Amino acid sequence: MFLPDRRLQLIRRRTVWCPTWLGIICIALLLVFPLFWWCVSGESFLSTTQRSPAKILVVEGWIGRDGIRAAATEFRQHDYEFVVATGGLTTAERWEEGGWSYAEGAERELIRSGIPVDRIIVAPSRDTQSQRTYESATAVWRALQASGTQPKALNVFTFGAHAKRSRLVFAKVEGSETQVGVVSWVPSNYQASPWWRSSDRARDLIGETVGYLFEAFFNSGRGSNSAGKSVSPDLSNRSVVRVGP
Repeated sequence: MFLPDRRLQLIRRRTVWCPTWLGIICIALLLVFPLFWWCVSGESFLSTTQRSPAKILVVEGWIGRDGIRAAATEFRQHDYEFVVATGGLTTAERWEEGGWSYAEGAERELIRSGIPVDRIIVAPSRDTQSQRTYESATAVWRALQASGTQPKALNVFTFGAHAKRSRLVFAKVEGSETQVGVVSWVPSNYQASPWWRSSDRARDLIGETVGYLFEAFFNSGRGSNSAGKSVSPDLSNRSVVRVGP
């Protein structure tokens, strides 16, 4: 009697586990619900304001003139002692023209808004196309060190959905010795309509969602969060700290 060689078989019986209709529905809900929640609440989650009991307010200069004026109001209403203006080189987005220092532009706008000059610290950061929030955070750290200030807490004033990522980056750079809070500012017309009706807000939400997750899980590709290790010859020549006239 001929018995075929089992090694030459072309078909083999296997047991395959498949979800039931109830299982398929549960899996779909697990995938769809987080996406639905993010569409409804993602922008407000990333834009959450969480103030620390701080005497120092850090303003990211790229937020524009209206944002800087709002930061001046925040400074007066919450009894800060100093405001630190930071940022690299400007683009035409949220400012009328590009090519100059966000930090210095923010300083001028703060002075126009009635903030005393001796309460402003200017911390220009290195001009770069990536890691700009990290560069601003390290510039602030160095400026405070140079001015002899060791804050136990500070608040970062920034734009909308960037708030969550800014707070995370600044907290990494400042270290456990400094409590970092954040103040999220958005224009008043943001409250009038949902984000999906604006292409700019939709782009911001997608970009900030990816950026926050990349920072939270992968440190945005950085090997270190140390402010001292990021100093370059170009930056050391450009950084200026001014306290008072």
